[in-house]
Amino acid sequence: QVQLVESGGGLVQAGGSLRLSCAASRTIFSISDMGWYRQAPGKQRELVAAITSADSTSYADSGKGRFTISRDNAKNTVYLQMDSLKPEDTAVYYCNAKRITFPRYTYWGQGTQVTVSS
Repeated sequence: QVQLVESGGGLVQAGGSLRLSCAASRTIFSISDMGWYRQAPGKQRELVAAITSADSTSYADSGKGRFTISRDNAKNTVYLQMDSLKPEDTAVYYCNAKRITFPRYTYWGQGTQVTVSS
């Protein structure tokens, strides 16, 4: 059974930092591109950052220069380091895995709440 388990969310003041972690099942991690999405109340889910199986990264404009995505293949874990947090970063953050081999399934974690107070 494929699992993505996020952790690291919480309440932080504006300007603070958080590091989110997503532990993935070993069976999919090495064959998946990984990403972090977020969804704020009343808004659509949006991509925050992504990292391919070859370690190529990309970021939404909202997080460029403040967020860093990385992956530890030995631990089957992807991280999102978030610095200089702003109240508008408040959302539920979801881990995402997209298989790069057939079948090209997409998996989601359960989400972790990030709240940034002003």
